[in-house]
Amino acid sequence: MTRAERTPARRRVLLASDRDDRSEDLAAILGNLGEVDQISTQDMPDSPAGRYAGVVVDIDLMSMNSVQAVRRKLTARNYQALPRLFVLGDGVRLESIQAWSLGATDTIRWPFDAEDILQRVRASFPDTAEDTTTSGQALNAGVAAATNVMVKIFERLPAGTPLTLDDVMQSELKIIKALRRTSLREWLIAINKHHRRSYRHCLLVTGYAVAFAQHLGMREDDQRRLARAALIHDVGKAYIPLVILDKTEALTPREEIELSKHAQIGFDVFKGHGEFPREMLDVVLHHHEMLDGSGYPDGLKGEEIADLVRMITVADMFAMLVEDRPDSPPMTNAAAFTVMESLTGKLDMDMVRAFRPVALGA
Repeated sequence: MTRAERTPARRRVLLASDRDDRSEDLAAILGNLGEVDQISTQDMPDSPAGRYAGVVVDIDLMSMNSVQAVRRKLTARNYQALPRLFVLGDGVRLESIQAWSLGATDTIRWPFDAEDILQRVRASFPDTAEDTTTSGQALNAGVAAATNVMVKIFERLPAGTPLTLDDVMQSELKIIKALRRTSLREWLIAINKHHRRSYRHCLLVTGYAVAFAQHLGMREDDQRRLARAALIHDVGKAYIPLVILDKTEALTPREEIELSKHAQIGFDVFKGHGEFPREMLDVVLHHHEMLDGSGYPDGLKGEEIADLVRMITVADMFAMLVEDRPDSPPMTNAAAFTVMESLTGKLDMDMVRAFRPVALGA
């Protein structure tokens, strides 16, 4: 075996930019992950497949000439399999709509946050130097599939692109395979690198829910139901202001009320689409309900709360307790499980006890 065969290639990124005022800064950030070919959009190659892990596009999305030039390239067959990350201006919704219409697979924002950009690129663009074992590939594929759903929920859905049931179902088997072939611990390590708190929470809940289903020996169809429900349970947060979602200190009572609206908002969004099963809508609306009626938004009690909702609630609450939150440091797994055991009358204690090996073994 030659030295070239032993040494894996680094991630190579194509940066297509017409923004000379900021492209050097962006190229410098991307350079932390691999090689960067920086060119103008007019010089984008016709056949990038096999040469690049992905393309980052930084253009004036309000310029018809720039948009048309990029559209001609990105709609070509040779670009279809290539991840496409677009740079958006700060808080301009029309730019977001334009980027997704051009085929964006993810977005970043200017002014640039280096940590966020590096996280997005790692998640979106494959690295040939990463784990190439069968289990490593399964984990990478599962995390990428789940992250893709998060992008569609938190980026594309508020921009006007509907989330379909098929979008969610396409990721299920990859997630289940990832957790079956590796471990919950490896899943948590992978997704805890994610910079976006809302993404990270949903991916945590998904990992705990699927691991719980596998621990219980549930059929694959039921594992898929759990994965599906966990992925979309917080969809309503896509419509909560970022100043609340990303706040780095404890929320005020008024902000807590605003955040609590996410369950009803998510239900209303999906109900309007008409293709999501009732049990998924039930999870979106009721995953904060408690058995004693103290939850929200409907104050359901006891048998009014379905088993699928109860399982997601257990995974959701445990994930919340072990996460690094604005109002408190993360708990250890043991401390978090002790808190859940104390909630007799609120949580399904049979499910909590069954969840113990998952919680303490992660």
